[in-house]
Amino acid sequence: MDKDPHLKIRLRGRPKGATSFDAAAATAFGAAIRSMRTAQGLSQETLAGEAGIERSHMGKIERGQHMPSLSAILKLATALGCTAADLVASTEALLPPDYYGAL
Repeated sequence: MDKDPHLKIRLRGRPKGATSFDAAAATAFGAAIRSMRTAQGLSQETLAGEAGIERSHMGKIERGQHMPSLSAILKLATALGCTAADLVASTEALLPPDYYGAL
């Protein structure tokens, strides 16, 4: 069977241009982490070390460039002395006002 060489089909992965996370949520989560970290006087490097996360990844999380896994969120919460629920609540408080209407 001849296939049209101009027809491009992606068999696996995300559609071209799609992101794997919600940018608004990632940005709010990063801001929540940064706020809690700085309130405790912790450096990024210290928090990353206590959570078992690479410092460069920690920076990307705080800048909203990466959304951490659930496992990483639980480790960050433990390192910050709070619960994952506290992190989520802080994140929700920083979401844009129309966030839930935009879903």
